[in-house]
Order: sequence, then C-alpha cells, then structure tokens
Amino acid sequence: MMTKNQINEREQLEMLTIEQLVPQNHLVRKLDAAIDFSFIYPLVEDLYSTIGRPSIDPVVLIKMTFIQYTFGIRSMRQTIKEIETNVAYRWFLGFGFHTEVPHFSTFGKNYVRRFADTDLFEQIFYKVLNEVTNRGLLSPDHVFIDSTHVKASANKRKFEKKVVRKETRAYEKRLQEELNLDREKNGKKPFPPEKFETEEYKEIKESTTDPESGYYVKDERTKQFAYSFHAATDEKGFVLANIVTPGNVHDSNMLEPLVQKIIDQVGRPIV
Repeated sequence: MMTKNQINEREQLEMLTIEQLVPQNHLVRKLDAAIDFSFIYPLVEDLYSTIGRPSIDPVVLIKMTFIQYTFGIRSMRQTIKEIETNVAYRWFLGFGFHTEVPHFSTFGKNYVRRFADTDLFEQIFYKVLNEVTNRGLLSPDHVFIDSTHVKASANKRKFEKKVVRKETRAYEKRLQEELNLDREKNGKKPFPPEKFETEEYKEIKESTTDPESGYYVKDERTKQFAYSFHAATDEKGFVLANIVTPGNVHDSNMLEPLVQKIIDQVGRPIV
C-alpha cells in the first residue's frame, strides 16, 4: 500500500546538539581523534599581529582545507557552501548550528596575506606524516617515485618564445663525478670543470598568462601549459615527499631532490 507523508515536520522544534547528529563512525570523528590540531598555533603565531581585530581561528582555516581534500570537494568556494549545510563538517570545525561560516573571500585573503609565501602546509604535511610513522604505519625503506601533469589555467596559444640555458640532468652530473674519480684512481688528472660546462641553449614557450607553468608536449594532440607533480611514496602508498615544477621539467631532474627530502624528514631509504 502506498503511503503519503501527510505530516510536515520541518518546523518541528527539537532539543538536540550537533554532537548527537554525527555518526560515531564518521570519518570526521576519526580525523579529530587521530590529529591534535593545536600544533598549528605555534606554527602560525608569527604570522599574526598582537593588536587589531580578532582573526578567524587559524585551525578552522586549516581544517577547512582538510575537509576539501579529504572529501574531494573541487574548490574552496564549494567547500564553504558544503560546510554551511553539512552537520558533520560543522562538528569537525567546532561550529554550532548557527555559527557563521567564514566567507570565501575571507579564506582567500588569509591565505594570500599570511600563508601563501610560507611553508606552513609542508610543515603540517610532515607533522601528520610523523604521526603516521609513530603509529608504525609507514614503510620508508622502499621508495617509489612518479609524476603526473596538471593542466595550468592558461591558454596554450598565448605565449612568448624565449631562449634559456639547458639544465644538466642529475645522472649527467653523477657521470661527470665518476669519470673524474676514475681518472684520479688511475693517476690521471681530473677533467677541469670547463670540460663539462658547455653552454647549451634551447628555445621554450613561456605562457603570458601563467609564466610559472611549462609547455608540455605528450603527443600531437596533447600540447598544453602544465605543472608536473613529482611524488615519492612508500610501498603502502603513503606520500613521503613531493615537488611541483613547471610541466617541462624532466623527471630525472627531481629524483635527487625528492630523495633528499625523504632523508631529511623521514630517513634514508634502502631502495
């Protein structure tokens, strides 16, 4: 038998809290239990003035970023819209039913004025990674490195041609060092630096919209300005280090910087 809901309970007054509405097994509860976000305060203390109007809690701003990336929300603007109506997100931020959510422009201004030119997010990343390590979940002995391209928001037809010096790849530098070591062992003089320091140049396309991106050519159909996201993971898939470069930077140039980052922050890998 078909039943119709004859009662509209939208206006019914209930005595409850957000705490009661968030399921015990919800991911935000697990995040809140696993990470003590108070470590953020000393990291950002020097970025705030001791006078003036009270700011938005920096932990709230960082947690909003966690919400965006954990739940795969496409933009911060959309994240803020989701927070307005999602009780689990409000609970995670420590908000009540009627707490006003920061406007998108407020988040943007805080990011540009305080966080954009700092390594704050990298410090947070390694703090979380240390927590993972302390819980015995990390396996940094074996490292896997790969990269992917992310399309830049730039028209591929708007560019300037420039001539730049060619970068020597990492393996070429090691080869030069090995050649000189071998010569020294055999009683020969090492090659002078100028033997290797040949000036090679190449012509590149530089975007007039986003000069920090690089012109990436995959095939005849895929030509675009892009960024390369170079990442190193352990055997379980945990990201250990990452570097973002213009899309025309070769993977081999980033191998040593990535490994050095892992050594500095996590420990020396075996492979």
